[in-house]
Amino acid sequence: MTKTSTPTAAAYLGELTERIGKLLEQNGEAIAGAADAIEKTARADGLVYIFGTGHSHTMAEEAHYRAGGLALTVPILAGTTMVHEGAVAGTVFERMPGIVAPILARYPIGSNDVLIIVSNSGVNAAPVEAARIGKDAGATVIAITSEGYSKLAAKGRTRLADVADIVLDNNAPAGDAITAVPNSELRVGPISTPVGAALMNAVLAEVAARLQSSGVAAPIYLSANMPGAAEVNEALVARYRPRNPHL
Repeated sequence: MTKTSTPTAAAYLGELTERIGKLLEQNGEAIAGAADAIEKTARADGLVYIFGTGHSHTMAEEAHYRAGGLALTVPILAGTTMVHEGAVAGTVFERMPGIVAPILARYPIGSNDVLIIVSNSGVNAAPVEAARIGKDAGATVIAITSEGYSKLAAKGRTRLADVADIVLDNNAPAGDAITAVPNSELRVGPISTPVGAALMNAVLAEVAARLQSSGVAAPIYLSANMPGAAEVNEALVARYRPRNPHL
């Protein structure tokens, strides 16, 4: 490694880059399967709902109204399971059986839709129950999770990966953080968010390219500062706002 005045930052970025570089090799079949499912949903004018609790909820916001992103994505957001209204309480709520059903009831998930559920540990009640609700509704359920971490954390419990139709493995270690802190046994530098975002955006990019290549206009938002963005985005918002409560 090149000598630097920021060795820990360099170690984290190097490890993160290496992990992202291996995603296609490790998840190629799952990426293709996820792209197939979302392409089918797009052609049926369905929606891609995205749900996560705690920091995993940021993945839903990552895809929502995103420049270069697909307008058919709908975030599932509820303050009780996020971090901005009370992170400590949210950690309790995401483990509480029954809490996710009234949250998902706001979103009419159906058989033409895809439900992406993000959970690094993959064992808390909310994401596992959300996956079951999605499957009962006939949606294709895609998990973004750590297979290794969830197996360690399960201790006999059902994992998100056990319920989902397709599993994108972020390969995060137990505890998420990857970089050693000198003179301690501590680790910093969580990876589940950047790696998960890379996996999700890779799938959505593949879908957009497939649609456009086949002559179907991909519903892609433009950055507000790009030429023609206002007209394109206004049309997409008008199309999806009736079905997306967060537009």
